[in-house]
Amino acid sequence: MEDPLHNKEVINLSSFRSQYAVSLALSGGDNRRYAIEENGGYDLNGGVTPHGSAVLSGYDTLDSPPSYDFYANTEVYGRTKKIRPSLFQLHTNHEDDSSPPPLYEETSGNKERPDEELAEPPPEPARFGWVQGVMVRCMLNIWGVILYLRLPWITSQAGIGLTWIIILLSSCITGITGLSTSAIATNGKVKGGGTYFLISRSLGPELGGSIGLIFAFANAVAVAMHTVGFAETVQALMQESGTSMVDPLNDIRIIGVITVTCLLAISLAGMEWESKAQVLFFFVIMVSFVNYIVGTIIPATPQKQAKGFFSYRADIFAENFVPSWRGPGGSFFGMFSIFFPSATGILAGANISGDLRDPNVAIPRGTMLAIFWTTISYLIISATIGSCVVRDASGNLNDTLLITGSDVADCLGTPCKYGWNFSDCIANKTCTYGLSNNYQTMSMVSGFAPLIAAGIFGATLSSALACLVSAPKVFQCLCKDKLYPVIGFFGKGYGKNDEPYRSYLLTYIIAVCFILIAELNTIAPIISNFFLCSYALINFSCFHASITNSPGWRPSFRFYSKWASLVGAVVSVVIMFLLTWWAALIAIGIVLVLLGYVLYKKPSVNWGSSVQAGSYNMALSYCVGLNHVDEHIKNYRPQCLVLTGPPSFRPALSGLCRNLHQEP
Repeated sequence: MEDPLHNKEVINLSSFRSQYAVSLALSGGDNRRYAIEENGGYDLNGGVTPHGSAVLSGYDTLDSPPSYDFYANTEVYGRTKKIRPSLFQLHTNHEDDSSPPPLYEETSGNKERPDEELAEPPPEPARFGWVQGVMVRCMLNIWGVILYLRLPWITSQAGIGLTWIIILLSSCITGITGLSTSAIATNGKVKGGGTYFLISRSLGPELGGSIGLIFAFANAVAVAMHTVGFAETVQALMQESGTSMVDPLNDIRIIGVITVTCLLAISLAGMEWESKAQVLFFFVIMVSFVNYIVGTIIPATPQKQAKGFFSYRADIFAENFVPSWRGPGGSFFGMFSIFFPSATGILAGANISGDLRDPNVAIPRGTMLAIFWTTISYLIISATIGSCVVRDASGNLNDTLLITGSDVADCLGTPCKYGWNFSDCIANKTCTYGLSNNYQTMSMVSGFAPLIAAGIFGATLSSALACLVSAPKVFQCLCKDKLYPVIGFFGKGYGKNDEPYRSYLLTYIIAVCFILIAELNTIAPIISNFFLCSYALINFSCFHASITNSPGWRPSFRFYSKWASLVGAVVSVVIMFLLTWWAALIAIGIVLVLLGYVLYKKPSVNWGSSVQAGSYNMALSYCVGLNHVDEHIKNYRPQCLVLTGPPSFRPALSGLCRNLHQEP
């Protein structure tokens, strides 16, 4: 019997650009063999054949394992990025080019010269762990100017009870946002860009781009807020010593501009110097906390009693537990709008995700621990300061209570029980000390006032420095994605850490503009709405990715709930309007304008967002729903499945389909 392989016709299929050169041997009958020019192969029964004798079924394939380079925009030093052939390239038979496609993409800008082949790789940038890179950074950004200069005043206005509710409500919002951030951050590889990167890769460029601009702007304004708090403290110390440059308001402006200029110099020095400065600030703040707690235990001197400090007293706690609203902003949401920026530093670690050693581990652990410890510190300070200091005091040592019947009868307030009469200043509203009148109450209560001043300097400067670093990093990532025109100029990086010096200068200019306002209570409510808008979109990103059941949504962080994320998003939007409705409208209007621009331009990016997964689910749901729709002649649409080549090759089939919908 003649071997079917004796008289064989060989057809070269190498032009199909397969990874292997395949020769097809055909003969009479149905016997077929496929010889693969490779070191080994598979026989028809699934076994491995020796070298050079591979036999395959006509339907078997031999593919190389998928490469990560085909699915991510990654680059490896020393070689160019791999490319994957398109379907057109696989299906097209190029007779003039039968060679396989290049494994790596060759571009004129990436061709290596002979003298560069042996060049050393660039130095590895500094990377941080979860303690120094996330937890310490977040705690320093949360502990800001509000802690030292406004928390005692908020306690006097809202009372200890409502102040605790304000603190816990803020921590609830930031805690839910922290859980959502942790889930998104552990769902895949996290690059630089922090919050913008997380939202844009989850919700797509439409909402991601708008929130990137808003969050970067909010951080730039936060630099001004913390710097103004620092300048207020310096101006108060100058006033106590009888020193002044111009007047109190302009002194704050001058000090603020000088301070933010020095912080810019530290930021431009690089992340390593900035991280060392943060560790120093953290140590100073911890020492100031210990100094404050010790001061509340030490018995009050007559000088401190004249200023309203009487150590721990149950009746002072009871009096300060209930609210006492004063001034035009005296309301629950008025106090909430001032306090909330002090809880908004939870994304300081995520914003430098590109500088973290392991973002998937560092961001969840560091962020949640930072929220927990800062919340505990706020609650302790509010309760202790409200148990030691009265709301109003004159600071005059002569306002002691005389032991006479009429004097005792006319005395107002709790200080009367301890031999002090502040009735005149209370009635005339001229008291200069106490929780309601003195922003420097924590310094007065502490064991050594200069340490509290050092703590204020550390908290304000560290928070300002963290925001000054976060804003350019987020904005740089947005600029590199090229979603909006013009701003690409600010995305250029320099040095081994790819520092965005141009974005630093832009952030500096924005901060200086708001420092010139020189009023902390005016700046704080402005940025509250922008941060709440960012938190709402982060929570919505987590909820939307969970509800669409996308196969790409598999976070390793399991301690989150999609319904909690939805509640966090809704509560954030509601509080935005309860705080300052016009600022909420401005923030939402900016988001809608930027959203409309991206929808109009349709940037050529494909990030596998949850919006795409939602579109698939919606289309599938409608298709399945057609099974339950009764057919009617008015809605009848014939579905033609014609398995053929180009319509021009089958004119009869094209005519048949045309006749199905042609009018009689």
